[in-house]
Formats: sequence, structure tokens, C-alpha cells
Amino acid sequence: MTNDAINLEQKLSTFKEHWSPKIVSQFNECDVMVVKAKGEFNWHHHDETDDFFLVLKGTLRIELRDRDVVLQPGELFIVPKGVDHRPVAEEEVHLLLIEPKGVPNTGDAETAAAKMSI
Repeated sequence: MTNDAINLEQKLSTFKEHWSPKIVSQFNECDVMVVKAKGEFNWHHHDETDDFFLVLKGTLRIELRDRDVVLQPGELFIVPKGVDHRPVAEEEVHLLLIEPKGVPNTGDAETAAAKMSI
């Protein structure tokens, strides 16, 4: 990782694929990632960790079994561990995610997207 400032917009400009998190730094044994989202992600939960979402650009809807949470740029939401959720982006959304190192983004290593550093 780097000791320089990290420009998230520049990092996001280096890829086009959706739902493929890119590690930009690490913080206390956590991966700090950017991701582009569009469409519906799958329903999932994390048994051992909360799920952190910060919207940088666009509008993200996080569907929970009992309600929806709508996030605008500059807003964040933390899904508590064990809670089923599905992120949905009608248009492309840019997100900052923070997860403990090695945690699969779906809560299940078999269905998770591979994390890459950029």
C-alpha cells in the first residue's frame, strides 16, 4: 500500500466492471475498497461482520427483508452482521466499502467476487 494520498475518483477511473471490489488501501486489518455498482446484487448476509457502504456517486438502495434504505452521495449505512440484504443501483453508483481482510463480499467464498488491489 502507499503512504501518499489516495484519489478515489482516479482509482474508480481505472476499471469499468460492476460489483468487482478493488482494494485501494488497508486499515487495521480491513480492506478499504472502491466498487462500481449497477443493477441488482444477490441477497446475502455476513455471519461474522457488519457490512459498510458509503456512497461516493449516484443513488444506492439497500433492500432489507423488512424495508429499504436509500443512500445518496456522502451517506453511509452499516448492515448489521447476520442481516439479509441486497444492494441495488438503477444507474451506476460508486461506493467505498470497508471489510475485514479476507471477508468475501457475499458472505460466502464460493459466490464472492475476487478482490484485487489497484
